[in-house]
Amino acid sequence: MRNIKLTLAYDGSDYAGWQVQPNGPSVQACVQKAIEQLTQQCSPVLVAGRTDAGVHALGQVASFQTDSKIPCKNLQTGLQRFLPDSICVREAREVSADFHATYSAIQKRYRYVIHNSAVSYPFLKKYVSEFGRPLDSDRMHVAGQELLGKHDFRCFESHFPNKATSIRTIKELTVQRTGVWPIWGALEQSAPASESSTSMDFITVDIVADGFLYNMVRAIVGTLLEVGVGRWTLSDVQKVLAGMDRSQAGPTAPACGLYLVQVDYPE
Repeated sequence: MRNIKLTLAYDGSDYAGWQVQPNGPSVQACVQKAIEQLTQQCSPVLVAGRTDAGVHALGQVASFQTDSKIPCKNLQTGLQRFLPDSICVREAREVSADFHATYSAIQKRYRYVIHNSAVSYPFLKKYVSEFGRPLDSDRMHVAGQELLGKHDFRCFESHFPNKATSIRTIKELTVQRTGVWPIWGALEQSAPASESSTSMDFITVDIVADGFLYNMVRAIVGTLLEVGVGRWTLSDVQKVLAGMDRSQAGPTAPACGLYLVQVDYPE
């Protein structure tokens, strides 16, 4: 039995999320159907992170087991034939039997993209969160540093409790203003937040952690937006984290601005 790791990118706009569910189409159902059509085997698919309805992925990781002898290169191109244009197989690779897309992951990177402009462009609506009021991205970045490290993040978890524990470790949180947002990689090419101008209408919030709670990234972004418009201060963010009360944090930001960028595993 072979264990196959898939790296996927998808436009989550028209899906009810990753997971198979009765209330609409899911990414998981599309991937599993494509595998069955190609290999003639029904193979359950494991995933690194179950993205919600409307959330996108640039580097989602899934895995499945199969008896098929199809080479990985042909698996990639073959699966693509049976998938809709909104789902892309970036890579198919054979991995060891003990690899598990969910439990083997050591950290994930999510990116939230805000279009901070009074002018709303119709072709961006599904892929960014529109925010027309001026935002201070420098203040948002400074406030975000209060969330670094190991904490109980239940204040940013919708419908607590969803997991056995709400303790997570945020390893990186970066807020930057940029003229465009880089799709695949990190933000080395982006201008610093302090160099904002009228032509730099995008704000990206990158968060790397060992794991995420339900709606955690979107709740953090909603909280940082309160700082960005000047309603909250650094001490307010500290109080939210210490208070461990979801009702005291900012609103849940829209799903359309969120991307699962990358999932890291041990070498």
